[in-house]
Amino acid sequence: MVLRGSPLVHADTRRRVEEELSRQRYVYNRAAANLRRRTSSSIALVINDLSNPFFAEFAAGVDEALGDAGYVTLLGSTGESPQRQQAVLASLMEQTPAGLILSPAEGSDVAALRQVLGRHDNVLLFNRELDGADWDMLALDNEQGACLATRHLIERGHRHVVFFGGHAQSSSCRQRRSGYLRAMRDASLLSRSIESAPNRQDAAAHTAELFDDASAPATAAVCYNDSVALGLMAGLMARGIRPGQDFAVTGFDDIAEAELTTPSLTTVAADPRARGHQAALLVLDRIREPEQGGRRLIAAVQLKVRESSGSAAAASDSSNIPFPFLSP
Repeated sequence: MVLRGSPLVHADTRRRVEEELSRQRYVYNRAAANLRRRTSSSIALVINDLSNPFFAEFAAGVDEALGDAGYVTLLGSTGESPQRQQAVLASLMEQTPAGLILSPAEGSDVAALRQVLGRHDNVLLFNRELDGADWDMLALDNEQGACLATRHLIERGHRHVVFFGGHAQSSSCRQRRSGYLRAMRDASLLSRSIESAPNRQDAAAHTAELFDDASAPATAAVCYNDSVALGLMAGLMARGIRPGQDFAVTGFDDIAEAELTTPSLTTVAADPRARGHQAALLVLDRIREPEQGGRRLIAAVQLKVRESSGSAAAASDSSNIPFPFLSP
C-alpha cells in the first residue's frame, strides 16, 4: 500500500516502511505489479536515430506527456537498423507496455514487426509510413514543407536548386522530395537529387557532388533535415564557400541549434517537442478507447526564414571567381 501511494496508510507507518525500503535498497518490480493488476503503467518509445536532436526533443515531449498521465517511458533506439529494431522491440515487449510509439527504421517490414508485436494494437507510427500497416499514424506535412522551402529559394532568384540528403526508401524523404519536385516543376526548372545518410557526417562527405556539373553548378540546396543541412554547411565552409552568401541552404525540423548556428538556418519548423506531446496523447487515447477506428494525422509545418538562404544575386556577387567550389 505504501508503494502504491495509498492514502489509507498512517504517516508514521509510511515513514517506517520507507526507511526500511531505503535500508534494504528495495527496487520496485513494476513488471510483477503489472501482472498483478493486469494493466501496465509503461509505454514503449522506439526511435530510429536518437543522435538526431529532432528525435531527442520528440522523446522529451513524449516523456513529459506520459509522465503527466502517470506513465513511465521505456526508450529504445535502433540506429536505422531493422535487425536492431526487432531485438529492441522483442526486449521491450517483455515488459508488457500498454502502448508503443515507433519511428520505424529504414527498410522496416510490417510482417516482421507484427511477428514481434503479436496482437498488440496500441501502436502509433511516427512520421514514416509502412506499406500494409493499419496502426495509427502521426506524420509531418513533409511534402508541403519541402515545397515551401524550395519556393522560397526560387523566389530569391535561385535556378539551380538541389534536393540534398536522405534515402529514397524512407517515406518521409520521398514525401519531401515530392514537395521539392512540385515546386521545381511549377517554376519550369530542372531538378536534381543527391542522397546521403540523414546525418551531418555523411552530408558533409557528399558536398562535392553538388558541383559535379561545372556548366550549371548548384547555388542552393533543400536539405532533407536540419542535421543534413548543418553537415552540408560544414562541408561548404571546409571548401571556402560561405553558406548564406556563396550558397543557400534550407533544413527541415527546426532543432534548437538551427537558430543558434552561424549563419542561422532557414528551415521548416515541425516543433518536435509538441509532436512528442501529441504522439503520447494519441497513444493514451487509443489505450482508453481501443475499439475506435484507425487514425492518420498530419501535423502542419511552417517555414522559418533566417540567414542561410541568401539570394542568388548575393552568391554571384560575393566572389571575383565565379564558382570556386571544387577547391579542396
